[in-house]
Amino acid sequence: MNRHVSENVLVVEPVEPVEPVEQRPRARRTRFRLNGALWSLQALFGFFFAGSGFGKVLLYDDALYAAAPRAVAWYAAVPQPLIVFIGVCEVLGGVGVILPAMTGVRPKLTPLAAAGLTLTMILAAGFHIMRGEYELVPANLLLGGLGAFIAVGRGRLRPVAPATLTTSRVLKSLAVLGALVLLVFAPTWYTMTNVQF
Repeated sequence: MNRHVSENVLVVEPVEPVEPVEQRPRARRTRFRLNGALWSLQALFGFFFAGSGFGKVLLYDDALYAAAPRAVAWYAAVPQPLIVFIGVCEVLGGVGVILPAMTGVRPKLTPLAAAGLTLTMILAAGFHIMRGEYELVPANLLLGGLGAFIAVGRGRLRPVAPATLTTSRVLKSLAVLGALVLLVFAPTWYTMTNVQF
């Protein structure tokens, strides 16, 4: 506050606080960087788990399930219905990490999907430790950590606000689903059904 004294009268004028100009853009850049990092991780994480899960879903076929342990040893220790269930959860989690946030429809499902995939990786790490497959544990922990980062990032740090479903959001979502089919599901299906383990 500025104080002026004139003829024994004290006049107090309020002074507005001034934020340093540098802090405002820096804070905005930090938020943008975090948001961009989260979107990038969501896309990679979602595509990875959708593809990994789809490969497990394909093991509903008895012939594929019988041949699978030659490619992935731990499949022999897990019943076929459980592998398919894990695959369905991973596909839904992979899609759930991307689409609810992208469309703005129920965006709170995105951190829940990431948390669910984190739990899956924690359980997988425990399973591999019990089997003595220590070489697989770091990948589980890394993926679990990325899932936790997405869950916290979209749950608390940079949540996506609910929005109305617009034509452009529907088209973006269809483009993501199309990319999943062309880049992940089709190659996985082709490899698993046409390549000998």
